[in-house]
Amino acid sequence: MGARKVTILYRHGSPGITLAPRGTQEGIQMSAAGKLGVYFAGIVITVACLPALSAAGSAASLEQAFLTLQGTDFIDLTHAFGPDTPHWKGFAPETVTTLFTIAKDGFHVESFCHPGQWGTHVDPPAHFHDGLKTVDQIDPKQFLLRLVVLDVHDKVARNPDYVVSLDDVKSWESGHGVIPAGAFVALRTDWAKRWPDDAAMQNRDQKGVPHYPGWSKQVLQFLYEQRHITASGHETTDTDPGFAVAKEDYSLESYVLGTNHFQIELLANLDQVPEAGALVMVSFPKPEHGSGFPARVVALVAKP
Repeated sequence: MGARKVTILYRHGSPGITLAPRGTQEGIQMSAAGKLGVYFAGIVITVACLPALSAAGSAASLEQAFLTLQGTDFIDLTHAFGPDTPHWKGFAPETVTTLFTIAKDGFHVESFCHPGQWGTHVDPPAHFHDGLKTVDQIDPKQFLLRLVVLDVHDKVARNPDYVVSLDDVKSWESGHGVIPAGAFVALRTDWAKRWPDDAAMQNRDQKGVPHYPGWSKQVLQFLYEQRHITASGHETTDTDPGFAVAKEDYSLESYVLGTNHFQIELLANLDQVPEAGALVMVSFPKPEHGSGFPARVVALVAKP
């Protein structure tokens, strides 16, 4: 019996997922087909009942996806790092040593010495839990995700110890729909605007207690256990709020990594992306058995 062929065309305004224009707060519209990975308006997908997609059809779809992505704004969510980079209190500063120079050797090579958790970086589950995923074991399919931004920067401006609440999440969902499974959820606090001033990032009081915002257990459990997100990220040096870190309490970071999911710390420029409708690319090197490494994180936002 010959295979029947069904062609599905997704146009603007029909079911699927579209990128919200930069600066808007449009929700993500997601259909069943969208959940299967149809991300971009205008992609023609040919589905054969028996044979696989033709190479030509698959290549055409990828080309259309590439052109769609190239037409977006690329917003860098990554800080440049160096010896003076703000960092967790237990780390020594980075050192950079020049090994070869163009003038002397014809090429330039430097040696960088810093902890894996340096600058904008990835924390794999193995950072806190033996036997769970290391950096090199993170699935590359998780390098391109839908981006959800929980914006609490106004509340943080009034209270630097603010922790995100379920009300904040419900407010997001009331405006944009249910947080999609597999999303990357970023917490916008605008704390990144204090970069690269380490004293401002730590915001210590006269007793030396740091005051900076963070996540809450309720929200993290909701996101990972009920919404089934892939990863989360934030602008501060820690998952836990500053007043908890002052007591050596890293229980929230331990929780996230204990779910065998990764997180990104020290994000930048979240004020330049919409709350919903963008995508995020997360990338980092592949150190064998790595417990952390600097990352490059970029949001893709539809042009206005």
